[in-house]
Amino acid sequence: MTENKINPVNQIRNIVIAFIAIILGIFLVLSSQTTVNSESLESQAQQAIPLEVAVNNGKPSLVEFYANWCTSCQAMAKDLAILKQEYQQEINFVMLNIDNSKWLPEVLNYNVDGIPHFLFLNNQGNAIASTIGEQPLSILEENLQALIANQSLPYANSSGNISSLKPQNQIIEGNNNNPRDHG
Repeated sequence: MTENKINPVNQIRNIVIAFIAIILGIFLVLSSQTTVNSESLESQAQQAIPLEVAVNNGKPSLVEFYANWCTSCQAMAKDLAILKQEYQQEINFVMLNIDNSKWLPEVLNYNVDGIPHFLFLNNQGNAIASTIGEQPLSILEENLQALIANQSLPYANSSGNISSLKPQNQIIEGNNNNPRDHG
C-alpha cells in the first residue's frame, strides 16, 4: 500500500489560492453593489416625470440634476426612492442627467455648478428654491412638505457636499498675453 504524502509547498500554495479566491469574491460582491446603486439611479430616471410635463401639470416639482458617476447621487438614490413612493401623488419628480447635452440650457439657466443639485418648482413651474449636494432624508422631506403646502422651504438654498467647477485660467480683457486676444 502506498501512502499519499502531501507536499508542504503544495499545501501552502493551495491555501494561498483559496485566500486569493475569497478576496476576489468579496471584491466582486462589493463592486456589484455600486453597480446596483447606479442601476437604481438609472431606473429612477426612467420612471421620472418629463420636465415638459412637470412644468405644465399644476403640481409642484422636485428637479434633480444628477450623473450616473456621481457617488453622492448614488448614495441618495435610496432616500429619493422613499420620498418618491410617499409623495408621488402630490409632487412631480424630475431627473435630468447633466451628462446629456439635451439639458445644457437648464443646467445654465438654473446655475447648476455641482451635483446633486435639487431645484424646487412651484405649481406654476417657477423655480423657488434649490439645494446643492448630498442632503439628509429629513431635510428633503421637510422641504417637500413645505413645497406641497405652498410655504417657504425651511432648508432652501442650502449646500451639502459638492464638486465645484472652478476655471483654471481667467480671461482678462485687454491682456495682450492672453491667447484669446489674437492681437
